[in-house]
Amino acid sequence: MTDFFDQIWAFLPGPMRTQLEGYVTGFWKVLPQIVMALIFLIVVWLIAKLVRWAIPRLMARARFRRALIDVAVMVATVAIWLFGVLIAATIAFPTITVGKIFTAAGVGGLAIAFAAKDTLENFFAGLMLLIREPFSKGDFIDCEGFEGQVEDITIRETHVRQTDGQVVVAPNSMFFKNPVTILTAGELRRTTVICGVAYGEDVDKARTIIEDAVKAVDSVRDDIKDVQIFAQEFGASSINFEVTWWTGSTPLDIRQSRDAVVSAVKRALDDAGIEIPFPYRTLTFKEPLPIRTAPGEQMPQAAE
Repeated sequence: MTDFFDQIWAFLPGPMRTQLEGYVTGFWKVLPQIVMALIFLIVVWLIAKLVRWAIPRLMARARFRRALIDVAVMVATVAIWLFGVLIAATIAFPTITVGKIFTAAGVGGLAIAFAAKDTLENFFAGLMLLIREPFSKGDFIDCEGFEGQVEDITIRETHVRQTDGQVVVAPNSMFFKNPVTILTAGELRRTTVICGVAYGEDVDKARTIIEDAVKAVDSVRDDIKDVQIFAQEFGASSINFEVTWWTGSTPLDIRQSRDAVVSAVKRALDDAGIEIPFPYRTLTFKEPLPIRTAPGEQMPQAAE
């Protein structure tokens, strides 16, 4: 085997043998430095492992959200490895300084930043959302036409389950740059329905009956917020009341409470003999219309 390698070595041109000898000599010179760099990287790995163990426990005691803890661990780990690799490179190759590395990384980082603009935008938007906490998991929100419950907030995107069961995965920049309505910011939310009564009915009596019916509904929190009944307008066929009350803040609470209130008001008005009119139409013609009867039928007699 040695003879074989000797033959190959002898076959190589002189300049190539000289160059290879220089490589081997240079490798043996820097080998101690490479070993020291590897030992330093092992230390960096131990430090990163310690940080991944310590940060979650410290932040959990301070009651930070899980997503924010994960972000902190990720950022700390990346920072430790970044500086560790830079220092290891300077140990292994003393001619490479940290300043030169940062200069090269700055040029490359600028190009990467332009190429990954949207990704970085969503990253920093997610970081700000996790720090500021305008909304959290479990909240019902409405943003840019998407309404639903927040299921998860990651460093890049937010998962919102809409009331029809579909999940919207939206970039964090959308929630950071646009207005977000937090439907469950409080325990209670106001809701309104319109109820009309006929023009021939007593408005004050109708208002009292509607108010009593609304207050009797269990989901109406009239113990905290007053029920408000206002005669709103003269409609085409009715006097319209604006019926306003407070109930739970989730979409299901709103729908269930509206169902109960509408049913209660309808029963109360029926029991009181107050008419909830449907639209009336009176048709007027310029000329009298002839009335025709089917064969065998008699013309209806006008009332005397």
